[in-house]
Amino acid sequence: MIIDVKVPPLSESVAEATLMSWHKQVGEAVTRDENLIDIETDKVVLELPAPDNGVLVETIKHNGDTVTAGELIARIDTEAAAAVKAAQSSAAVSASVAAPSTPAKAEPEAATATAMPAARKILEEKGLSAADVPGTGRGGRVTKTDAQTAEAKAPAAQPAAQPAAPMAKAGAPAAAAALPPAPLVEIPLADRPEQRVPMSRLRARIAERLVQSQSTNAILTTFNEVNMAPVIALRKQYGEKFEKTHGVRLGFMGFFVKAAVAALQRYPIVNASVDGNDVVYHGYIDIGVAVGSPRGLVVPILRDADQMSIADIEKKIVEFGQKAKDGKLSMEELTGGTFSISNGGVFGSMLSTPIINPPQSAILGIHATKDRAVVEDGQVVVRPMNYLALSYDHRIIDGREAVLALVAMKEALEDPARLLLGV
Repeated sequence: MIIDVKVPPLSESVAEATLMSWHKQVGEAVTRDENLIDIETDKVVLELPAPDNGVLVETIKHNGDTVTAGELIARIDTEAAAAVKAAQSSAAVSASVAAPSTPAKAEPEAATATAMPAARKILEEKGLSAADVPGTGRGGRVTKTDAQTAEAKAPAAQPAAQPAAPMAKAGAPAAAAALPPAPLVEIPLADRPEQRVPMSRLRARIAERLVQSQSTNAILTTFNEVNMAPVIALRKQYGEKFEKTHGVRLGFMGFFVKAAVAALQRYPIVNASVDGNDVVYHGYIDIGVAVGSPRGLVVPILRDADQMSIADIEKKIVEFGQKAKDGKLSMEELTGGTFSISNGGVFGSMLSTPIINPPQSAILGIHATKDRAVVEDGQVVVRPMNYLALSYDHRIIDGREAVLALVAMKEALEDPARLLLGV
C-alpha cells in the first residue's frame, strides 16, 4: 500500500516552509514516527515523522524546496516493509557466516554526516567534506558556524606553479634565450574575504518584521533606572529555600515579569494593540520573553502571565530556554503575545532602545545590573542599578501612560512586597 507523506499544518501566520534535510533516501526502510525530514518555518524547525512502517519509494520535494501546508513531498510503500526486514535479516545471517576472523573495519562517519543547507554551501565552495567537520547541531549536524570555523582553520591553498619559460624564437639574441626562468612569486591570499550565504527563513522573517515595526509604528522610548538591591537581597535570603521547594532557581526574570504585569494591569493601554483604526484592549496578559537559540532570537509566550506565580514563571522560562536550544519550540508557544521583554543584560548590554514586536504596542528592555554611585537623602552611595527602557507605539500610547507604566515597574522592583500585596 502506497501512502502519502505531506507537510503538516502550519500556523495561521506561516504561509510556507523550507525542506532542510532528508534523513532517509529512496529505497531505505523507515519506521513509524521516525523523523524523515526537518522542515524550517519562520518560527521553528519541525520534525516530520513517518506515518507508518515501510520503504521510502519516492521523494517529490528535495532539500531546500519551498512547500506549503498539506503539500505532498514523498511516498512510502508499507507493504515493502516486511520484504525489506526479511532481506535485512537474511543479509545479516549471511554476513555473520561469511565474516573473516579479523574484525570488520568501521564505517567512516562520512556516511552519516549531514550539514545544514547554509553550511553545505560553505563546505562545497571550499572543497571541504561534512565528515571532516565536527557538528554541534541537533543530531550532530554541521551548522553554518561549524562550517565557518572549519573554513578558517583550513590550510591556505598554494599558488599554482609558473609555466616554464618559452624557448627563444629563431633569430632572437642568444643571451635572451639563456636567461633563467623568473623566480616563483608567492601571491598572498586576499586579506578582505567575503562570504555570501542566504538568510535562513527565521532570519528573513525577523528582518521583515523589524522593518515592518519601524515603518508602521511611531516608536518612542522612555528610560528609567531601578535600584536592584531589594530584589538581590530577597534572592539571597530565600534563593536556597525557593530552589528546594520549587526545583528551580530564583532568577531575576520572574521579578521583571511580575513587575510588568503589575504595570500593565494599572495601565491597560500599554497591553493593547492597533487593528486598522481600532484599538484592541486585551483582557489577558501574554508576555513574550526573548530567548536566544542556535537559529536566532525567538520569543516564546508566557500565557496568562498575570495568573502565574514567580515559581511558575521561572520554570517556564527554563523550559523555553531548553526547547530553544534543542529546536523543540512549537508554533503555539511562539504565536501571539500582548507585551514583550528583552533582556540584553545577560550579554552585557548597558542601554538599548528595543524594537516593538508587531502587533504589540510596547516592549520592555532590561540591561546589566552594575554598581553605580547614586544620591540618597543627600548622600552619595553605591547601589546595584539597572537601566530600564520602554519602547512604545506613540499612536495609541501617550507619553504620560508610558512613563507612569515604567515608573510602576520601577516601584515594584524596588519594593518587591508590592508584587505580593498588589499595591
